Amino acid sequence: MTSFEADCNSARVQPSPNHGERADGRHPDMILLHYTGMPTADGALDWLCRAESQVSSHYFVHENGEVVQLVPETRRAWHAGKSSWHGERDINSLSIGIEIANAGHPGGLPDYPKEQIAAVIELCRDCVKRWSIVPERVLGHSDVAPIRKVDPGEKFPWAELHLAGVGHWVEPATITGGRFFQSGDTGEPVEALQSMLSLYGYGTEITGEFSEKTAGDVEAFQRHFRPERIDGIADFSTIDTLHRLLSALPRYS
Repeated sequence: MTSFEADCNSARVQPSPNHGERADGRHPDMILLHYTGMPTADGALDWLCRAESQVSSHYFVHENGEVVQLVPETRRAWHAGKSSWHGERDINSLSIGIEIANAGHPGGLPDYPKEQIAAVIELCRDCVKRWSIVPERVLGHSDVAPIRKVDPGEKFPWAELHLAGVGHWVEPATITGGRFFQSGDTGEPVEALQSMLSLYGYGTEITGEFSEKTAGDVEAFQRHFRPERIDGIADFSTIDTLHRLLSALPRYS
């Protein structure tokens, strides 16, 4: 692709050839946040712009807050891979993908610099306004691809984004003792947990059996909404936080 006009005024354009048409004329109604998971920002950006990589994103945010646009928002960038949310599986066709330069878990999960997060917030606010994206559809890659993906990671400051008007959040419940559910458990309480995860958007199968898939979905939920402990065990803190998130949604309040 030749150069194009940036959708975001603060972004410079560096085109990636890796994109296509959004399916069925879809417009983006979701923002999906990633970390690059590579040693350097320049290396990651170069990879996203190479045809042989077969991956891309709409935006790339450097550690110093510089924003680069790789693909026009009206086009389908290739960033989500095999994923799902609320039963939809072509997440690329309904999302804006933002890659955040960070070495991620392979590089020891370094902190996100303040300048970078400030830029991510402003970029998200710009996209939210342009496409009327609701808070609960600002998500991490790990939300739509549990087990397979863990970015943007448990150090990503979702609470800070929420305070700035981006994303859905409630203060996580304190971790205490009490009853919990984990792999191998069965019964109606497990089915109720699976139903809540599914209602929120995760691709959780409602079987009444706490399977490896259910544990992965719980872990993804914890990574986003209860990052103090990520173990895939549905303790009181996890269940209460999930319940309050659901209660805060307009369709369930």
